[in-house]
Amino acid sequence: MTKESSHRGRAAGVHRVVVIVDENSNPFELGCATEVFGLRRPEIGRDLYDFRLCSPEPSTLMRDGFFTLTGVADLEAADAADTLIVPNRPDTDVPRRPAVLDAVRRAHARGARLVGFCSGAFTLAEAGVLDGRRATAHWQWADSFRARFPSVRLEADVLFVDDGDILTAAGSAAALDLGLHLVRCDYGAEVANSVSRRLVFAAHRDGGQRQFVERPVPDLPDESLAPVLAWAQGRLDSPLPVAGLAARAAVSPATLHRRFQAQLGTTPLAWLTGERLALACRLIERGESRFGVVARRSGLGTAANLRALMRREFGITPSAYERRFGPEAD
Repeated sequence: MTKESSHRGRAAGVHRVVVIVDENSNPFELGCATEVFGLRRPEIGRDLYDFRLCSPEPSTLMRDGFFTLTGVADLEAADAADTLIVPNRPDTDVPRRPAVLDAVRRAHARGARLVGFCSGAFTLAEAGVLDGRRATAHWQWADSFRARFPSVRLEADVLFVDDGDILTAAGSAAALDLGLHLVRCDYGAEVANSVSRRLVFAAHRDGGQRQFVERPVPDLPDESLAPVLAWAQGRLDSPLPVAGLAARAAVSPATLHRRFQAQLGTTPLAWLTGERLALACRLIERGESRFGVVARRSGLGTAANLRALMRREFGITPSAYERRFGPEAD
């Protein structure tokens, strides 16, 4: 395939991701989008996305004048996007260009998936596509967002929100979480894990986790959760009560809860459920079609419990997941 201004020549059936870059856009989120959607994947054996950058101007000055972006497609490229990532900029009170807002509205009207990283929620709201919908944005802009867009159901203390065809991420690092979530939705857990390994990034952080942790660096080295997490991940098919995890970490259950909340922004049981669901997905993708076996090997107990949790967390049944991501999937 040929390369043209960050664009891969489109193969038949490949999902097209287009990023609109506008004046004062943040380059970090642009880099996140490029890392997740724009790189070749020799470790997988195929390219996952057809990726393109576009801009309303031939020359675009990035955030705080760090650099000028040139040589990308014009705004018409947005009209061919299956997924459109909208501009984000730190000066959220500056109105977006009418041409950009029109491109967002057209994409929404034809059923494209819309994504906003960090302050990208302002772009989506200004375009009018978030009215009555769920969204998130960086916590520091929560009050101003609510004041400007009271009809949007802002969830200010989560990493990202998946509201179907419109998805928003809270901040810079959460853009990677949402990007990997999209890869997981499009290609399954196994491929998402492969992408996350290349990024050297956590394979799965649920969107409902908090935007920030109380203690980003533990006070004492022995407070790290890493050993107990690794121990539990190797025993997901076994009973893992919170008291047992606490004993393994040599702390009380109450202390373990506090450390999970402080370091991971979630509870031990919620983390375990997420890890077990991720394992169940991998087992299905590798060809295990007996859902009772999947449930037992992943520690979820029964096929009925597996079905209920997958419907609750992913909005899809194990059978539907198998049709989409199993070895026989197209």
